[in-house]
Amino acid sequence: MMQKKAPLLLLIFFSIACFGQSNYNPESYRVTLGDIESKTYEKDSTATALVIYEAGNSYVDQSNYRLNTEVKHKIKILTKEGFDKATITIYLYNKGNKAESVKNIIATTYNKEGHDVTKHSLDKAHIYEEKYDENHTLVKFTLPNVKAGSVITYSYTIVSPYMFKYKGWNFQGDIPKLYSDYKTSIPANWYYNVKLVGYKKLDIQTSDIKKRCLEGSRGAYSDCSVSHYAMKDIPAFIEEDYMTHQSNYLARIEYELMTFKNFEGQEFNYTKSWKTVDKEFRTDKDIGRQLSKSIKLEDFFDAKLVNEPDLYLKANTIYKFIQDNYTWNGKFRIFEDVSVKDLIKNKTGNVSSINILLHNLLNEAGIDAKPVLASTRNNGFPTKIYPVISDFNYVIVQATIDSKTYLLDATDDYLSFGEVPFRCLNSYGRLMDFEKGSEWIDIKPKGISAIYYNMDLAIDDDGIISGTVKSKTTGYHALSDKKNYFSNSESYLEKLQDKFLNAEVYNLNVDTEDKTSFDFVKSYAIEYNIEDTGDNTYLNPFFIKFFKENPFKLQERTYPIDFGYEDSYFFLLNLNLGDQYELVEQPEDASLVLPNNAGRIVFSTKLTNNTLHVLLRIEFKSSQFSPEYYPYLKEFMNKVVSIQNNSLILLKRK
Repeated sequence: MMQKKAPLLLLIFFSIACFGQSNYNPESYRVTLGDIESKTYEKDSTATALVIYEAGNSYVDQSNYRLNTEVKHKIKILTKEGFDKATITIYLYNKGNKAESVKNIIATTYNKEGHDVTKHSLDKAHIYEEKYDENHTLVKFTLPNVKAGSVITYSYTIVSPYMFKYKGWNFQGDIPKLYSDYKTSIPANWYYNVKLVGYKKLDIQTSDIKKRCLEGSRGAYSDCSVSHYAMKDIPAFIEEDYMTHQSNYLARIEYELMTFKNFEGQEFNYTKSWKTVDKEFRTDKDIGRQLSKSIKLEDFFDAKLVNEPDLYLKANTIYKFIQDNYTWNGKFRIFEDVSVKDLIKNKTGNVSSINILLHNLLNEAGIDAKPVLASTRNNGFPTKIYPVISDFNYVIVQATIDSKTYLLDATDDYLSFGEVPFRCLNSYGRLMDFEKGSEWIDIKPKGISAIYYNMDLAIDDDGIISGTVKSKTTGYHALSDKKNYFSNSESYLEKLQDKFLNAEVYNLNVDTEDKTSFDFVKSYAIEYNIEDTGDNTYLNPFFIKFFKENPFKLQERTYPIDFGYEDSYFFLLNLNLGDQYELVEQPEDASLVLPNNAGRIVFSTKLTNNTLHVLLRIEFKSSQFSPEYYPYLKEFMNKVVSIQNNSLILLKRK
């Protein structure tokens, strides 16, 4: 490790304009005094580190036609929690006898110690290489002498023989960035589809043509498309509730090779059309062959079902049969290890095997069924611009009955007919129609999911509140209820009791008989003792709370809010105050509406014949909201939590 020390006045490369709390230099890789002496980042007080400047430059080396990507980073370490940013990992791809390599690794840590600035350089001996998997090698190093307040810089060049894997660039990460810059030079021999992902706009986006940037034999040459992309003031991407996979939203640029033309004029296509993919999918030795397998309905069902004229009843029966008789092994494996035969034999299998059996039985029963390629919520959105089969990791089934379509997945034996698991609610999928051609379809829930509570209670002379609670959950809200009850009905009351810390619950009655019902209905008795605080008693009427805290806590959210489904919440309390109590004070009525009427809150209290009626209704009329809605949703949920926690009723003994 090399160390250099110099007085501040002698460090020519440092700016001496001013030494404020935040005087960063995001315009270049050069470290300034402002970078070192700045202690905070005002726009994000929670940031543990800050990218002051970063840049990438990708181009083809004229001498060997290798893709070179030069990378530079300048980062401020704000707190000790940001020390992990000083450990760098570079992923290198390899296949066969070709491999990426990295060269010119230079890394330096800058600290201010007293009146001096010190530089600590990375020792080459502290650069390590390890095998990650069959196709990747890792190169790792950690910058020396890192402290809270340090500025670190590091740079390197990746050399790649794989032009089909043109390097993308991540503008956004898990810490904020002041400036992120990426330059590319792409010879006309290679034609890429360039995709900008995320909700942040580029501050710089320019393109130009550089003549004769690449030369071949016999006087052949190619021009280059030279592009410049940059973003400024990029907030950290912080995961929060109600989102799909972060890969859908991280601001970045990606490249997909479409065609390559060599200097001899030969052209090679790397991106297929959906027409070609449809044909390959249909003839695939695994999933395609399984979809075309003929299955006799008589081997599974009696003559009554085989001859059933009601196609909806027929489809529902087949669906429940698979739910009840075949178990999902937890694996997706949509393009490998697909075997309907093994599923039938072993009674367990992966997603493809189960839903292909469903598909085949429905078609055999005369019901129009087609497979749908999907990507789960934690797998990211599939690319729509061109076919990328590896984007998909799931298969469901679309059945059409009397001109109405139903999306089906038999891997979960608690789903009702027409429901798919929450993991599949990822906006859209590809319907594989082998006659008319495949197409994109929306993957949406079949109805609104809701929670209803209706409480009829009364206060007796001893200050004991008792009565009946009727509850109904529907759709995805009903799933947890159904699974808890039908898997172990004896423990369900105990779990219900845990929700009421200061009350006793008994006489549970469940009115739902089928675990695949769309709703779950129950009722039970409750008894609650009012705290004896003298003549006046404060009572929170929300014995049950829908939201204990606001799930939205970020200062700013740059990606959509995705609930997965539309839902609503309804709470009604009828509290008879009896002969010994009277109402002295009640909460004020309140209401709030989201922009474009996308949701609403209604809260009211009313006294009628000494019975207090408390009503709370919460509705979300959309399952997805753009980032512009975030401050409104944050305020919306603050209001919900406040109503439930702070709506106190003042009662007085007569």
